[in-house]
Amino acid sequence: MPSDAHMDRNLALEAVRVTEAAALAAFQFMGRGDDIQGEQAAILAMRRALNGLAIAGTVVIGEGEDGDDVAIPPGLLVGSGEGPALDLAVNPLEGATIAALGGPNAISAVAMASKNGLLAVPPIYMEKIAVGGGLPADVVSLDASPAENLKALSRALGTDVADLTACVLDRPRHEMLVAKIREAGARVMLIQDGDVSGVVATAEPMSGVDIYLGVGGATEGILAAAALRCVGGQMQGRLAPRSSEERAQALALGHTDPDRIFTIDDMAAGEVMFAATGVTSGSLLRGIHRLGSGAVTHSIVMRSQTGTVRRIEAHHRPNGSVPGPRGRA
Repeated sequence: MPSDAHMDRNLALEAVRVTEAAALAAFQFMGRGDDIQGEQAAILAMRRALNGLAIAGTVVIGEGEDGDDVAIPPGLLVGSGEGPALDLAVNPLEGATIAALGGPNAISAVAMASKNGLLAVPPIYMEKIAVGGGLPADVVSLDASPAENLKALSRALGTDVADLTACVLDRPRHEMLVAKIREAGARVMLIQDGDVSGVVATAEPMSGVDIYLGVGGATEGILAAAALRCVGGQMQGRLAPRSSEERAQALALGHTDPDRIFTIDDMAAGEVMFAATGVTSGSLLRGIHRLGSGAVTHSIVMRSQTGTVRRIEAHHRPNGSVPGPRGRA
């Protein structure tokens, strides 16, 4: 593949092999109560798989810091060095704690974008709002109240506010937000973890999620924005540092305006690809299922260039091979 080639469908499907590898590694520790081992296994598997890709990749959103024994830190160069120059955002195991407990919505995810296409953010909090595709531009806003956003969304969808469901992380910091959503007349779907899945679920017609609201991880926000960008969704984010140290981290990456609202195009620009594999079942993906001595994975891959969304079921033999045309990624 020439170095100036765009992200073709072959590369997009190869990225699924990366998330499959991480998810399968994490699944070995699913339900065993040890989130550290599961996350470390996913990191090591994803890093090995990334280095098998024909890309000149630079990690923009990573896991861990440079110098950690087990990490995919920002700035790390991955891939063979031959192929398109791309920025990457990775989350080897989103929802490490819920995976350790056997809970829903644990996934492995990776996003790739044209060089300088992904917004670099520190591992702090971000205020987020997201809706799916096919809606008027700027239908929701972080500067509007929950009631205003729900009314605007109901008008755009041609439905009542009472028919809308908002996905929110189940955290004490969201008690007032949840109360306002319910006061406006909408339903609330509380999730324990996995806000990448929660955001992306707004673009899935069968998920039952119409809007995502609340404060979650900033790095997860970039991954979610990449996925929504592929399918024409809308998302806004605003960094929410909680301390002087976190504000300094934001400043170090050039974020000088604490009130700036980032659009989806700010967070994920150019050609974008997103892939994810379920570790445990949730609103976006089914989890891994043991089949004899092998396993079955369920993944999703999206490309902004075509707007294509593919769902892939792969059957893995114990030696790691994938049998039959049905399971080929």
